[in-house]
Amino acid sequence: MSVKIRLQRHGKKGKPYYWIVAADARSKRDGKYLEKLGAYNPNTNPATVELNVDGAVQWLQNGAQPTDTARAILSYKGAMLKNHLAGGVAKGALTEEQAEAKFNAWLDEKATKVMAKEAGLSEAQAKAKADALAAEKAVNEARIAAAAPVVEEEVTEEVTEEAQAEGEEVTASNEEE
Repeated sequence: MSVKIRLQRHGKKGKPYYWIVAADARSKRDGKYLEKLGAYNPNTNPATVELNVDGAVQWLQNGAQPTDTARAILSYKGAMLKNHLAGGVAKGALTEEQAEAKFNAWLDEKATKVMAKEAGLSEAQAKAKADALAAEKAVNEARIAAAAPVVEEEVTEEVTEEAQAEGEEVTASNEEE
């Protein structure tokens, strides 16, 4: 029996949600599975992945073959690295403590990268919101400015015509004197 680590689709149309499962290669995509290893939600940014790393490593050591997408997810969560380190321990190249220390250091580094991405996304979202507000204010000010000068120009023209008329009257009265 050939075992695959693959994704099993759940969720509604347009909003996929996947289970990461170990299943017989002959079973249907959403059919029977041997063990549920985790879940993957691509609808969030960054994508949410919950994975039983130890269970995935155990299946990998027993010969399960991950699909391409499942391999990427296992690499993202460190299951492939942990499997690699376990191979080194089995060969005697590393001790169990050294392998665990390397894995924990990798997890810490990965967590800082994910936090930096989340912070960058929230910062970019706040900047986009501020830019949209500034653009909206500029449009509103332009709209108000476009409406206000029309009224002032009419008033200014009337005042100018009255001033010219008064100026002519003053000139006429000066001439009469």
